[in-house]
Amino acid sequence: MRFSFLLFTLLIFGASRAQFHFKGQVSKDFANKEVHLSLVEDYRRTSRVYLDQVFQKTIADSLGYFSFSGNAIPETNRIYRIHVDACESSTGDKNHIMGFCPAMESILFIANNRDTLSLPLGMDQQAFCEIVSTNNMSATLLQLDLLKEELIVDVLEQETEVAKNMTYKKWIRQFQITSLNTEEPLAELYVYNFLSNRGNETYPYYLQDLQESPYYEGLKKRLGEIYPTASFTQQFQKELKADKTLIADEETIGARFKLIHILYVVLGIAAIQGVLYSYGRWKRTKNQNPFDALSPQERKVLNAILEGKSNKEIATDFFISLSTVKSHINSLYKKLGMSSRDEIFSYYKGKH
Repeated sequence: MRFSFLLFTLLIFGASRAQFHFKGQVSKDFANKEVHLSLVEDYRRTSRVYLDQVFQKTIADSLGYFSFSGNAIPETNRIYRIHVDACESSTGDKNHIMGFCPAMESILFIANNRDTLSLPLGMDQQAFCEIVSTNNMSATLLQLDLLKEELIVDVLEQETEVAKNMTYKKWIRQFQITSLNTEEPLAELYVYNFLSNRGNETYPYYLQDLQESPYYEGLKKRLGEIYPTASFTQQFQKELKADKTLIADEETIGARFKLIHILYVVLGIAAIQGVLYSYGRWKRTKNQNPFDALSPQERKVLNAILEGKSNKEIATDFFISLSTVKSHINSLYKKLGMSSRDEIFSYYKGKH
């Protein structure tokens, strides 16, 4: 009896000591600015900052360093956001309409109450491009964001509608496989939010996939097993039911029957293409020089750097966010084994 009481006391004491530590550094433009930590329970609200999600604030010091800690967040994984902006809160909604500030740095990551996580400045003093964490799921969302950019580039390179359709279907499967392999349903929800968003070009392909693919029922089961009481689990169940009802209401039995056979063929081809794509990419990158290892988007960013363009100019030219430009630059620096624009210029001049 005394042993049981002692064990219970130790368990309670140990649980009470568990706490998270999130720290990092922002670029010099955001030194002495307010940094915000948000809990994102609604996966439909991951695309931008919502101020009502913020539950902790701190001030970055003169060098840009900041930290958050505590023990009040869930013990199981959740999606969090850290963001900092240069918009003065005293201006009210003028600069924060719909949570947007034109001068902002932001990052999404997965963590829990036991995690220690660091967001160091990347090469070229880029903020929020790298995550070092005790939780191997923390950087998953960053990787998925880069995959989104590859999808966009792939679609833009297709010249016919038939080719674009095939490309979208191939990438739906690729996203599902990639997120499923993480063994983290939160990563799958992040992908699901992207593919099933009615404002995205992927939406009609998602509806087609939903009719026959067992993937979505599998995700519902995985969410129920790992996050049975979470609000996003119930949210997903309701959305899945609503989408299936929509499909049943809009299509006749004959149309569905025809679509089933078409989808089997398309999904089979998409699966083969996915395997061939992965194998071909591995084969091409093996024994190749560092520049050949760059993705198409990274090569475009590299060319823009060689033309002397700034990050903002690159973002404008390619219609992508500033944070995405920084992620591409950080990635190509690593692949090239370089750490600055000067090294790239010097190396490239030596080749030409």
